[in-house]
Amino acid sequence: MIEQVGNMMGSISGGGGIPPNDTIYLCNFRVSVDGEWLCLKELQELGDFSNNFPPTPELEKITFYPNYPVGPRERDPILIERSNLVNISKLVVKEVIDSSMKFGRQLDSDHIPLQHFFIVLEHVLRHGIKPKKGLLGPKKELWDLLQKVEVLDSEAQDITASVRDLPTVRTNIGRARAWLRLALMQKKLADYFRLLVGQSDLLAEYYEAPALLRSDEANLINALLVSLNVVDCNLCVKEEDLDSQQGVIDFSLYLRSKREIGDEESSGSGSSLAGSTAAVNRDENMTTVLDQKNYIEELNRHLNATVTSLQEKVESLSTENALIKEDLTLSRDAVEKCQIENKRLKAELDRYRNIDRLAEEEIPQSVKEKRVSVVQSSYESGMKELSTEFRVRLQQEICRREEAEQMLEKQDTLKKEMDINVKNLEEEVQEKQEVIDSLKGQLEDIKCINLEMYTKLAECEYEISQKGELVAKLEAKTKEISTMLTNLNNVSSKCDKC
Repeated sequence: MIEQVGNMMGSISGGGGIPPNDTIYLCNFRVSVDGEWLCLKELQELGDFSNNFPPTPELEKITFYPNYPVGPRERDPILIERSNLVNISKLVVKEVIDSSMKFGRQLDSDHIPLQHFFIVLEHVLRHGIKPKKGLLGPKKELWDLLQKVEVLDSEAQDITASVRDLPTVRTNIGRARAWLRLALMQKKLADYFRLLVGQSDLLAEYYEAPALLRSDEANLINALLVSLNVVDCNLCVKEEDLDSQQGVIDFSLYLRSKREIGDEESSGSGSSLAGSTAAVNRDENMTTVLDQKNYIEELNRHLNATVTSLQEKVESLSTENALIKEDLTLSRDAVEKCQIENKRLKAELDRYRNIDRLAEEEIPQSVKEKRVSVVQSSYESGMKELSTEFRVRLQQEICRREEAEQMLEKQDTLKKEMDINVKNLEEEVQEKQEVIDSLKGQLEDIKCINLEMYTKLAECEYEISQKGELVAKLEAKTKEISTMLTNLNNVSSKCDKC
């Protein structure tokens, strides 16, 4: 009964979800929501009113369709399809989270609830997308919309580039499916979905007005995607055939009949006392483990951000250090040139003095006496001019040398400060790396503890089930013994009468 309804609902493209406290009717069954389950109930159980009363439309509505909407807006097929997508998304996301917490491991591509999630998510993103207008008009593709995310967030560039380079994916819809899987593995799918929902102009370009992404239900889908951050996924995108048509959803996983509800209530009443304490302890342990996991992930993101900022600072300081070294070499070259020019000028001055001394020695005494006044006056005037010129140039060279030495001292101090800062930054980076390694080790220990807890819980449940079977057998034996005793009493009473 459930399989037939599941197959019928699996063929519906918009999913099979229904609003809470609402009812839809399939063939001879009524499907309603009970918490997170879809329940089936045969219409004959409602009472055979059609045999006692004439089949009027008012009686049929009151009897079989008490909660069915009658307004034109409530019966809009687009709104109903949108509501179905939201409700089936709730069921599929809850099943993914429950299965991940139950098995305590990473989900891979073969996990059936995860496959259902990607099918539903694809329907959500393609709901209300604008069709192609005319023969030459552009066709709106989901892959074109997902490529716009890298403009809104630079971290999405790596995902988009990886999808473009995949050799096994050749179609746009296959690239979109690969993009969604990579975003879920990086736990960024909710953030990217929130960015898309916030771009109303971009959504108006790709979607019709009543589309799901342009409605208020998009925020609910975003909340469901945020809850998937507690799930770890390990998906091999290269080995999947993403270009082909995806499968349909098996609604038998999310449907249950009235008989199954009664069986669960009867079986649950017997083992509620034994399993309540174990369930409470398991929930508490899981909440603590999940809180620690989320804290470690946030701390790891913060440390990665600080490491990147420190690396940028180190790169900027290294560039500044290289510029300072270049300035230092240029100033040293200028100082060396000034020293060489100073030596050359001193050598010329000594040469001129030697020439004057030799000229005075070669001139006769008589000529010296006659020309002593003229030569002495001209010599003194020439020497004064030369000395003043040399003094001015020497003073300029001394000033330049002092300035160059001051610049050199400043550059040396800056270089020392840069070396100290670089050492401090390297030490901080090393400390952060050690903290990250220790946190990774703690996370591995927590995972091991969680796995041990799950194994112990499974063993306890197995023992409880065995004890329950023994109790059932003992009860059956006691019933047999009681029947035997009653028979013996009856036989003995008959014998006494005889």
